Amino acid sequence: MNQASKFAIIGVGGYIAVRHLKAIKDTHNELLASLDPSDSVGIMDCYFPDCHFFVEYERFDRHIDKLRRAGTQIDYVSICSPNYLHDSHIRFALRSGANAICEKPLVLNPWNIDALREIEMESGKKIFTILQLRLHPVLIDLKKRIDQSPPGKKYDIDLTYITSRGKWYFISWKGDIQKSGGIATNIGIHFFDMLIWIFGGVKENTVHLLQPNKASGCLELEKARVRWFLSLDYNDLPRTVIEKGKRTYRSITMNDQEIEFSEGFTDLHTKSYEEILAGRGFGMMEAKASIETVYTIRNASPVGLKEDCHELCKAAFANKPSAIPNKTK
Repeated sequence: MNQASKFAIIGVGGYIAVRHLKAIKDTHNELLASLDPSDSVGIMDCYFPDCHFFVEYERFDRHIDKLRRAGTQIDYVSICSPNYLHDSHIRFALRSGANAICEKPLVLNPWNIDALREIEMESGKKIFTILQLRLHPVLIDLKKRIDQSPPGKKYDIDLTYITSRGKWYFISWKGDIQKSGGIATNIGIHFFDMLIWIFGGVKENTVHLLQPNKASGCLELEKARVRWFLSLDYNDLPRTVIEKGKRTYRSITMNDQEIEFSEGFTDLHTKSYEEILAGRGFGMMEAKASIETVYTIRNASPVGLKEDCHELCKAAFANKPSAIPNKTK
């Protein structure tokens, strides 16, 4: 049996961290140190109750160094911190002699990848990112079908993702475009990565609507035309979804046929860790295309209402123009 790897985690109090805790435990590894400025981390008792916990980065840093000097090297640092801190925390991991496993988005700006690539080469360690949709069986099968399609064939894709958020969202770091990267980066990047992975690189990136709580546009990919709409606005939810008491709606259609992949998400983070530990994880270059895409969206000048807009984008302009807040920088 392989020896257990030793982990540390940054951002253990965050929403996504529990999936990393479960993945570390499910792959039979050890979590030795954890960090979060919030001390609401009782979930640790379900996974690693003996893990050392810190609310101050400086003490966490010192503890990792102390372990190393005593002969206990951390093998991986899992990074679940706010988006704008990912770059810094990846650098910390590599400086500490560990590999980094970082949540999406890996970084906010494309040039950050080039700088990290140099540090990766200098340190001899690896930077991995979580692109769990690439491990979904339904999407793997879809990619195989698209790869075998006739040359020049184009598919029409509609992506709709509405995940309503309360007022807290815009007070938190998530609502600060400088910290989260905005709506396309924070809630859309995994869908953009998946679409680029399946349908090929971006040929054209047009933005129709870009606001703090919703955005929409068109992507011309090698094998697809994608109309996309992302929203945090409860009022954008379909009536049937609201009547069921739900606050989230996700739909991806290909040539008007729904791509159903709502099941099978439970263990994708664990599968991601299994791939990383086996040396097959996704690195920085796999993440670069989607980071470039959302960076372009974030800095775009929206072209406004056009004929090829997503239907919900048209509705946003037609029905509630006064409700669309001004774009924030």
